[in-house]
Amino acid sequence: MWSITIVITPLKTVYVMALLVWMVAIAHGEEIVTLPTRDGVTQSFLLAAPAQNKPAAAAVLFPGGNGNIRLRTENGEIKFGGGNFLVRSRLSFVDGGVAVAVMDAPSDESRGMDDRFRLGEKHAADITAVVAELKKRYPDTPVFLVGTSRGTISAAATGAALGGSVGGVVLTSTLYLAARSGPGLSNFDYGKLGVPVLLVHHVDDSCSVTPYREAQKLAESRHYPLVTVKGGLPAMSDPCEALSAHGYLGKEKEAVEAIVNWILKKPYRDNID
Repeated sequence: MWSITIVITPLKTVYVMALLVWMVAIAHGEEIVTLPTRDGVTQSFLLAAPAQNKPAAAAVLFPGGNGNIRLRTENGEIKFGGGNFLVRSRLSFVDGGVAVAVMDAPSDESRGMDDRFRLGEKHAADITAVVAELKKRYPDTPVFLVGTSRGTISAAATGAALGGSVGGVVLTSTLYLAARSGPGLSNFDYGKLGVPVLLVHHVDDSCSVTPYREAQKLAESRHYPLVTVKGGLPAMSDPCEALSAHGYLGKEKEAVEAIVNWILKKPYRDNID
């Protein structure tokens, strides 16, 4: 039996979080899956699933930023960038009975995906292959698309392209407004989403392109359910990065619990404080 003592200071918190997630990942078991998708292109993802029982659902998780988590194996160990909200919280989905596929950038976008690629047909083709693989592994299991920050562009656009082949779409810390780096979802037609949609947003998200007020407006106009998150830990990153209210720092477990319960059609908290 291991005995581990960790002394936590504010500057060490993020490293401690990464260590604990890594230790739990070993216990759960994870694997890298690489699929041929388009001509000469492969798409990789990190797969984690409940160890004992068949998952009640599966979720494709789209990290924010440029979507490149550098998923790889080094000396027999799986490695990747794990700071993003959905990446570091992936095993909370698994604990709730949901298998997850954490997406990396495809092989032809190894420097990362921009908004236009996420909105385009090539990305939709890659994710179509991923969804098909999950349905092959877990027959009769609904597959959901879950994005955070810039990853919401992928979840929304591919959700529109895949239509009824997915069970629903979850948008967290959505990129509602355009920026110099791209249009985000500023011109997206949500009417193309013919499946259930859940919005999740932190009331104190101070990233300029992901304001909470836009989540409220969309929820009201489209009659989408909205999970409002409050509180958490003091920010340890830029307001648009993952270790802040934008990434539900200190409220990850509660946010994921609400998402999982919505996916599984169970009662969920729509006001987390």
